[in-house]
Amino acid sequence: MKLPAIDSLDVNGKRVLVRVDFNVPLKAGQVTDDMRIRAALPTIQHLLDRGATVICCSHLGRPKGKVDPQFSLEPAARALADLLQKPVRLTEAANGPPEDLEGMERGDVALLQNLRYDPREEANDPEFSAELAALADVYVCDAFGAVHRAHASVAGVPKLLPSAAGALLHKEVDVLSRLLGGPEQPFVVILGGSKVSDKLGIVKNLLGKADSILIGGAMANTFLAADGHDIGKSRIEAERLDEVKQILAEAKEVGVQIGLPNDVVVATEFAENAPASAVDVDRIPPDSMALDIGPNTVYSFSEWIRVAKTVLWNGPMGVFEWENFAAGTKEVAKLVAEAEAFTVVGGGDSAAALAMFGLEGNVNHLSTGGGASLEFLEGRPLPGLEALNKGGGE
Repeated sequence: MKLPAIDSLDVNGKRVLVRVDFNVPLKAGQVTDDMRIRAALPTIQHLLDRGATVICCSHLGRPKGKVDPQFSLEPAARALADLLQKPVRLTEAANGPPEDLEGMERGDVALLQNLRYDPREEANDPEFSAELAALADVYVCDAFGAVHRAHASVAGVPKLLPSAAGALLHKEVDVLSRLLGGPEQPFVVILGGSKVSDKLGIVKNLLGKADSILIGGAMANTFLAADGHDIGKSRIEAERLDEVKQILAEAKEVGVQIGLPNDVVVATEFAENAPASAVDVDRIPPDSMALDIGPNTVYSFSEWIRVAKTVLWNGPMGVFEWENFAAGTKEVAKLVAEAEAFTVVGGGDSAAALAMFGLEGNVNHLSTGGGASLEFLEGRPLPGLEALNKGGGE
């Protein structure tokens, strides 16, 4: 996919509306992880260096179209100001108002208040898109984590202004396109997380591209059940069993290895301090549930990962937030970080796990978009990308 480049825009002396993804975690009014803000800095600085006035806009959380102080972007504005080492003006409302931006000159930076304070954002209301577009001369989208949403700031504004993709968005699309296009083989995909339904689209789309697909996390329970294992009280999505059986059959037909756990860490209850033990997948007690992959599974996964030339990892191997069930995710994270391969890690929990184990700087690409990454890898059209390709103020 070829997106319009930021250098195609004349930004000198102009106001640029930059859709960023500052949907960051907060605690006690402070940003606890500024990865997404740091990821936007190259685009913001590029525009400032070329004489632009930069007006950033983003959503934060789910305030459901109402002003809610706990979702204010004020902490993000402070964090951005610290990183840029210059003032960042925070507006009162999601659409400005325009008077909040009066007196801004080239080199100045502003951040609009949470876009989702206005219900018209998620409704992709043309009137709200027009109000946002009226604040600037050109538009840059650098919010990969939001391009799968048909929202006003993502899908509406590019139709009204000369538009381009920022550096972060270009990088995300280039890297993920490489995985779908011609990845260096062997290409190993590691998928985890809680819901098998979230990842079946990726499995189907990568069956003809990956050499092996390794399955962990709670989603592995449904695969194990479909493969004939008795998995005790482990959570499964029973309505997906037939679909998973079909995928297992198709994988065998096309020669793609599906790696399933051969042992799991179980507990009798879903609780942080529940006693944990590793058992073979054929010996899961009827009163127990799988909450992590076991050490033998980590070893078998390592055999695939160590020979890979391209690795994609999306989703934890267990309840990694709890120490008793974190080992599988930690060991897989270390294997990915140490792999002599081109390594790509999806956003969301996978990124959180890398950060938790201090490994976020040890992969080639750490995606900023969880849901967007999934939908891109499924091969689905993303509204934000389509809008940029059709945009330019048409």
